Order: sequence, then structure tokens, then C-alpha cells
Amino acid sequence: MKLLDLHTVIADVLSEHNELIPVLNRFGIRLGVGDKTLEELCEENNLDPGLIITVLNVYLNEDYVPDMLEYIETESIADYFQHTVENYILELIPNIEKHLNAFIALSSSINESDNNHVYNNNGSDNQELGMLRLLFMKFKERMTNYLKKIASYDEDFPDELLHDLKNILIKHLSTDYNQNLCYAVIFSIHSFEKDIEAHNRLREKVLQPKLNQLDTSGIRQLQHSIVSEHSSRIEAEDHHLTKRETEILRLIVQGYLNKEIAEMLNISLNTVLTHRKNIINKTGIKTVSGLTFYCLRNGLISM
Repeated sequence: MKLLDLHTVIADVLSEHNELIPVLNRFGIRLGVGDKTLEELCEENNLDPGLIITVLNVYLNEDYVPDMLEYIETESIADYFQHTVENYILELIPNIEKHLNAFIALSSSINESDNNHVYNNNGSDNQELGMLRLLFMKFKERMTNYLKKIASYDEDFPDELLHDLKNILIKHLSTDYNQNLCYAVIFSIHSFEKDIEAHNRLREKVLQPKLNQLDTSGIRQLQHSIVSEHSSRIEAEDHHLTKRETEILRLIVQGYLNKEIAEMLNISLNTVLTHRKNIINKTGIKTVSGLTFYCLRNGLISM
């Protein structure tokens, strides 16, 4: 794709790349941009043109290498990353939660009239919906704590739980649920994942090079400024799990460590790790919380 520059009419770009809307919001630019160019928007909002062009090009082009980092002020980078953290905590994560809650609420009301469903302790949500809610809440807590308490900025965001939530909805959820609301949850998760991917590229190509130019005190100051103040059951064989993999899966969700599983089954630790890798590859689920949902869904354990 052609790189953006100061003469780019931003409305033309947004019409094809809606994913840039929240990115521009982090700069304080809202919809209703008319036919203004990036240069005009930068002047109007008192923005660093080098930074906004760099950010947008990194988001749109995976192979783009910024060529004007020396002209971008460190404070401008810190402001953008802080606004990104706030955007994740206050808007994008709540957006996923809103769609998920709507999906769970409607699915629960439908399932309450079906006497064949098994309900959890509160008598409304069944076990599947309860596990979905739990999985998301764990993701929300982990991600929010990571964003608020970040001490260094050299690791990707912890999104494995979100990955598992999406895979469960796609691969392992009963088809009895409201499909349209399920799609809305999946799309909101997908949008967030794509934003995180681009943001990680931005961290690698913009933030880290700037950090490398600073001394220790400067790095700490920049990192501190980024931190936001705001705070029907299916047998396992149908999913191609072997008998041994199923046995190990049950032990994993019961909380046993790899070494303990090896001792209990009288097999080597490497064998356990191999089975565990196969389980992840076959189910598409990486976390214990996600695997617990899988076991409940397929009748491998009961609550």
C-alpha cells in the first residue's frame, strides 16, 4: 500500500481502513474530518506530524520502517502510548464485554426455557456461558493489570485468554446459541487482536528505538509517563484427542503440574510436554481456563 504523507486526505483512508478510527481517536481526532489532509488535521489539533504519519504507516504496512524517528519528540510518543492504554481499558475491552454480556444474557434467557440444559449455581447461566464469562473476566483482569502496572515495555500484551475465548466460540460452542450476537463478540475480539498486533509493531519499531537512545533515568521517565492513571456433549475422540491426551487434559484442568502428571502416569516429563502441545494444537486453546471450558463442554469433567 502507498505510504501516507502530509497531503493524504484522511477521509479517503478511513473509508477503506476503519481500523484506523480508534488510532486517530488516540490523537484526539474524531470523525467528521471532511476533506482535510493530515497536515491540516495536525495543525488544527497541535499534533506532531512525524509521529502521526509514522503511527498510521506502521498500522497499515507490516514491513514499513520509520525513517523520521530522530524528528519525533519522546514526549509525543509517551502521550500516544498513554492514550492507547486508556483507549484499551476504557473503550476497546469494554466493547468486547458489552457484546459478550449481550450474547450471554440472551442465550441464558433462551436456555432457561430448555429443561435439557444444565445450569450453574445461580440457576440462570448454564455452565458453558458461565465459563465464557469467567474466561473473559480473567482476560480483563490480566490485561488491565498489565496495562496499569507496566514496569517495562519489552513484551507483547498477554492476549492468550482472548485467543482462547474466540477459538471456543468458533470451534467448541453449541450451535443453539444466538449466532448473530456470537458473531458480534468474535468481530470485536478480532478487531482488538489486530490493533494489538499493530501496536506491538509500533512498540518494536518506534518506542524501543527511542528507548535505546535514552539513559536509564530517561527510560524510567518515559515508561512511567506511559502508565495510565485510569484505571449436547461430544466425546473427546470426536476432536481427535487420544486416550492419553484426554487423561492428561483432565489432570491439567484439575491443577496438576507437568512434573506431577509425569509421576502419576509413570511417563517422562518430555512426554507430558509433547501431549500438552498436541492438546493445544488440536483444541486451539492455550490456557487452563480455556481447557476447563473445553472439558466441561465435552463432558470430560463436571462442576
